[in-house]
Amino acid sequence: MSQFLMAIDQGTTSSRAIIFNKKGQIQAQAQQEFEQFFPHDGWVEHDPEEIFQSVINCCKQAIQKAGINAADIASIGITNQRETTVVWDKKTGEAVYPAIVWQDRRTADFCEALKQKGLEQKISDKTGLLLDPYFSGSKIKWILDEVKGAKQRAQKGELLFGTIDCYLLWRLTGEHKTDVTNASRTLLFNIHDMQWDDELVGLFDIPPVMLPTTHACDSRFGMTHEHLFDGPILVGGMAGDQQAALIGQACFKDGMAKSTYGTGCFLILNTGETPRQSQHRLLTTVGYQIGDTVHYALEGSIFMAGATIQWIRDGLKLIDHASETLDMAQQVGANNHVYMVPAFTGLGAPYWDPNARGAIMGLTRDTGIAEIVTAGLQSVCYQTRDLLEAMAKDDAVPARLRVDGGMVVNDWVVQFLSDVMNLPIERPMITETTALGVAYLAGLTSGIYKDLDEVSQLWEQQRQFTPEMADSERDNLYNGWLDSVSRVRTSQ
Repeated sequence: MSQFLMAIDQGTTSSRAIIFNKKGQIQAQAQQEFEQFFPHDGWVEHDPEEIFQSVINCCKQAIQKAGINAADIASIGITNQRETTVVWDKKTGEAVYPAIVWQDRRTADFCEALKQKGLEQKISDKTGLLLDPYFSGSKIKWILDEVKGAKQRAQKGELLFGTIDCYLLWRLTGEHKTDVTNASRTLLFNIHDMQWDDELVGLFDIPPVMLPTTHACDSRFGMTHEHLFDGPILVGGMAGDQQAALIGQACFKDGMAKSTYGTGCFLILNTGETPRQSQHRLLTTVGYQIGDTVHYALEGSIFMAGATIQWIRDGLKLIDHASETLDMAQQVGANNHVYMVPAFTGLGAPYWDPNARGAIMGLTRDTGIAEIVTAGLQSVCYQTRDLLEAMAKDDAVPARLRVDGGMVVNDWVVQFLSDVMNLPIERPMITETTALGVAYLAGLTSGIYKDLDEVSQLWEQQRQFTPEMADSERDNLYNGWLDSVSRVRTSQ
């Protein structure tokens, strides 16, 4: 029996492939960055073909590094940047327009027009989401409206829509499918009856024939084309990146929560088998569906986390590598009264202000590179506190928080996060839990694991961080953050 699982983790700034053994341990991995395009203020695009080629390259490299072949891999799991939107030709696979990335804000005016018509509550009741450019629905409409002939071709059934998971699956297997977690991020999917909603699809004027079929996360999605990896491999798991991390962190019980620090930051709390509507501008979303059982979640979304550090590196050129930030933060310390509000593409939860823009506050003559870099790190923690405050108002505070993603290898960041949130923070042995989550799904589908209890037993803590900061200092620092945010908001 094949003993290995391969996860494709297609993120916002890079693609990765990771080979796991059945104990959830990494055997080999490969990563490749790809180009980001910013054609106008608030616009963010990717080249779908470049994304696909980066995925294939990573998969082949990881297989080679592991010293195995396709026959040794029981199943592939795919996880992805969720709301990013691709429309492509059904015959050729060629995208009719670049992928419009989840961070993109070009449809803000359209979303505002729907709000003015009083439609946000109806949409929220069905989808659990807010009416925001973040989600896929308005991005699809923009492509159909702005690309010459696209609407007519879509109506004829010549074009397909998919988020990145769906696009990759189609290129890998020829199947036009997605899973329910990704579908739940489109503004077109009814999370109560778990299917595309005819009324919403009509509201966004999207031909239904474009939409993929929807499936549980642990489904048999298809077999890869034989020529890609010298033999077919089952694709047996799919989930959007944040839901995949919820699974990878084994947050299977009501009230368990995780926060992932990748390009953005996403705090998700498992709320069980009944959707729970937030009254404080958090999202209600599908956490996962395994078999016939659906678990829902409350989610807070922050657009800029690791991307803030990437901007400090590539935009400001204050550092050469993210690893330099640890020494700088230790030098400055937590009591830093420089604040960076990284609203480069607007503010996410709980503000949902697409027109807000970034700022650095509190600069003085003795402010240097280290203070600005530290402010960038702290901004991620403050934004997570914003999400926790909103959850508290919804009576949904976790007792502890599991964290993952590239930023949490920085001990200083995780300690400051624990301090500013006044919560114990648990860091797992394997912080690549997004990839691990879909590897688990693929393992469930292929019979490597028999159930979620077996998966839960694989989770292992590497370190726990507990709050050390005095309440007065915590409140003083956070109040400074709230003041800084208030200065960049365009709507209060």
